[in-house]
Amino acid sequence: MPKPPPASLSDRTIALSFCAGGFRGWLGVVTDSTTCAIVGGGPAGMMLGLILARCGVDVTVLEKHADFLRDFRGDTVHPSTMRLLDELGLLQKFDQIPYSKVEKGDFTVDGQAITMVDFRRLRQPHPYVAMVPQWDFLDLLADAGKSEPHFTLRMQTEVTGLLRDGDRITGVRYESPDGPGELRADLTVGCDGRWSVTRRESGLSVREYPVPFDVWWLRVPRTNDGDYSLIPRTAPGKALIMIPRRGYFQIAYLIPKGSDTGLRSRGLDRFKSELAELIPESDVDSLNSWDDVKFLDVRLNRLHTWHRDGLLCIGDAAHAMSPAGGVGVNVAIQDAVAASRLLHAPLREHRLTETNLAAVQRQRTVPTVVTQGFQRIVHRQVLAPAMAGKEIIPPPALRNLLHRLPRLATVPGYIIGTGVRPEHVPTIARRR
Repeated sequence: MPKPPPASLSDRTIALSFCAGGFRGWLGVVTDSTTCAIVGGGPAGMMLGLILARCGVDVTVLEKHADFLRDFRGDTVHPSTMRLLDELGLLQKFDQIPYSKVEKGDFTVDGQAITMVDFRRLRQPHPYVAMVPQWDFLDLLADAGKSEPHFTLRMQTEVTGLLRDGDRITGVRYESPDGPGELRADLTVGCDGRWSVTRRESGLSVREYPVPFDVWWLRVPRTNDGDYSLIPRTAPGKALIMIPRRGYFQIAYLIPKGSDTGLRSRGLDRFKSELAELIPESDVDSLNSWDDVKFLDVRLNRLHTWHRDGLLCIGDAAHAMSPAGGVGVNVAIQDAVAASRLLHAPLREHRLTETNLAAVQRQRTVPTVVTQGFQRIVHRQVLAPAMAGKEIIPPPALRNLLHRLPRLATVPGYIIGTGVRPEHVPTIARRR
């Protein structure tokens, strides 16, 4: 199919292109164009779309769902992300959303709480993790985008494939309530997560790392809203993280990799009994069926190359993160901000090259590798032994060291809360 002609082509060429587009429309395929097509309306896609639009780049974000209301997604907004919201002029509206604050991560040994992760000492304007339903966060970004003339959000629009002109990616094919369509673009950005259609269709190769566990997501009521801390609970062969929310705990229950079907076959009552042993203060009887327990197939991987001519992958589409540390959303947002800073000028001036895309990967490779390396250490040293039936508690030497030097808990707090290389919004996109 012909590419949309640049403005410098002759009127005759432009007329032929419009005739071809009209013929495709007559066949039932709607054809449109934009400068940047963003696949996926998650945190990375929405953040990238908003910033590029503020920089004067025509952006279309394609989201396959009708709304953002999906539970058990990454509901953490980290200190560095709140600083970005401040730079965008959105922090005041963000603060109007009810949320709880997590200032530390404790591990209880012999009835004594040991702070393993501390955000309170971070040199950030907001030294805590805000627990916010992701749909509220995405609605905030979407509402901000509506006021930008260069921003378009298409809901219920599922990307099904990529458009090509030789080796160059020239846009996407999609399905919407109005039928099939094509969106041509100077750049297509895959922000569609670990099961990315854009990554699969592009043929980019990925390296997989072993992961010893999957996750069951569930929620149980809580009665005390006073103390907000990420609370791990372990027993031989069992481990979970209790994420405090207003009125309930969001539970990440770790199970051995590939064991979902077998564990469910034992029955819900047995699971509730095991859960009650780990969190006796919560009402596990609120679980009425296995439908209340959502399964997450955990992956940890990274593309060798994040781009090809006309295409860039960021976030989980480029490097799927483990839930360990809860850093996936923050890393994806930092990717988006780096991409907007490096690409807005060449996109606006229609001079984008693959060299520009390679610069985004160079900028974000080190923080990605370091963060995934941190997660692999946690997998190997903590979670794999836990899944093998061993009881996991911090070694006495580490407990004594943290007791004498509590500031050491700021190191994992920095990796989780700030990130290895925090980014900043381009000046042109900032608002007071």
